[in-house]
Amino acid sequence: MALDAEIKSQLSQYLQLLEDDIVLKVSTGSDKTSEETLALVDELATMSSKISIEKTELERTPSFSVNRVGEDSGITFAGVPLGHEFTSLVLALLQVSGRPPKVEQNIIDQIKEIDGEYHFETYVSLSCHNCPDVVQALNIMSVLNPNITHTMIDGAAYKEEVESKDIMAVPAVHLNGESFSNGRISLEEILAKLGKSLSADELSGKDPYDVLVVGGGPAGASAAIYASRKGIRTGMVAERLGGQVLDTLSIENFISVKNTEGPKLAAALEEHVKDYDIDIMNLQRAKGLEKKDLFELELENGAVLKSKTVIISTGARWRTINVPGEAEFKNKGVAYCPHCDGPLFEGKDVAVIGGGNSGIEAAIDLAGIVNHVTVLEYNSDLKADEVLQKRLYSLPNVTVLTNAQTKEITGTDNVNGLTYVDRESGDEKHIELAGVFVQIGLVPNTDWLGDQLERNKIGEIVVDKNSATTIPGVFAAGDCTDSAYNQIIVSMGSGATAALAAFDHLIRN
Repeated sequence: MALDAEIKSQLSQYLQLLEDDIVLKVSTGSDKTSEETLALVDELATMSSKISIEKTELERTPSFSVNRVGEDSGITFAGVPLGHEFTSLVLALLQVSGRPPKVEQNIIDQIKEIDGEYHFETYVSLSCHNCPDVVQALNIMSVLNPNITHTMIDGAAYKEEVESKDIMAVPAVHLNGESFSNGRISLEEILAKLGKSLSADELSGKDPYDVLVVGGGPAGASAAIYASRKGIRTGMVAERLGGQVLDTLSIENFISVKNTEGPKLAAALEEHVKDYDIDIMNLQRAKGLEKKDLFELELENGAVLKSKTVIISTGARWRTINVPGEAEFKNKGVAYCPHCDGPLFEGKDVAVIGGGNSGIEAAIDLAGIVNHVTVLEYNSDLKADEVLQKRLYSLPNVTVLTNAQTKEITGTDNVNGLTYVDRESGDEKHIELAGVFVQIGLVPNTDWLGDQLERNKIGEIVVDKNSATTIPGVFAAGDCTDSAYNQIIVSMGSGATAALAAFDHLIRN
């Protein structure tokens, strides 16, 4: 497999940054993936005098490991790490060679302190935009701690293994042979699962803030940066930095940036926030808000943070259909990300629930991978843009069912079908399927607020033109509000508005 000119050009630039010599230990057979693996490592070796190849037998064939001379790093790629995993390969080469990972020192210290043997395996698809973050996080841990190893496994190259372990969603991480996590998980989240995170006492002991931002997506990042630029004490509580953007693939409407991907934008947001004097408390979920002398924000872990003003920017999450089988078969045939999990259903029959833009885009993408797609729309007409509908109806392996009310997702260990009611005839019908992709929009993350401030009938926080809520000193921004449009650029603008309004509130009170 010859690398294309653009990838070779990028690799050539990156490989000039190698610090010390590295050895690629390769285990290959006579299959096509083995040929591609060998071609890749041969190409790497010809591009840098610091890279040598050693034939060996690894746990999986085909695969290759990236090592220091005379020392195993614990990083292995089972499959060909191109596509979305190209960056994972480049970073592994650089970090094993001695170039330090871009991680804060306190995180490095936590990784180095981990005792015991930890053998991680991450099952990925090369089209998954969430997988590289997980692969890169676990690779960093392997580089920094000799007790930790990590293998990236391309599900397309190891179909039998994936099926034997009932893996139906990626990224799927296993630790010492047991399931560890499903879906995107950050380095900090991995450490928290291993028992390394801030305690409630440490958080409660923090001094009061002038502005406390709740949420780490585009609105929260914008609010925190604008507040910090005013020179006031700013804190930020985030369930996950980047928010819903992390689950977005292609972004083509972020003005001045022609095209980017959600994880890249999320990483840029995090980097920008960290340029300022903002106290970031990641992986923390808000539980309640109360006004006393100061506002008191209670977290799920029991900690209480105090602040003079609060900006709520908790965003939104995928809306669920709430039928029997949906929760039971999540990651076992029920999925929410067609880009991530679509390749796992190659050659199989799937359904997409939802006839809006996201649903029809998902159906079009899936039609190029799976055997057949059935689209179920509750109403009598699809709501997607005309251009998308035209493309959908041109595809030979798509069936559209309107007036279809999903009643149940069926299965035993995994999804095997879907039952729906034809709303015109009242008849109940069943379709045999291997997967169901739910694409019916978003719901605001505001349940934790109760009835303290005004929300509309779908739970969005009601705000005025200054992003002020019905409680003086509490502001809100982004997709958790009754903003007319849920767009990244709109959320960023509302975050800035909320921060400026909070500052104005502080100087007037």
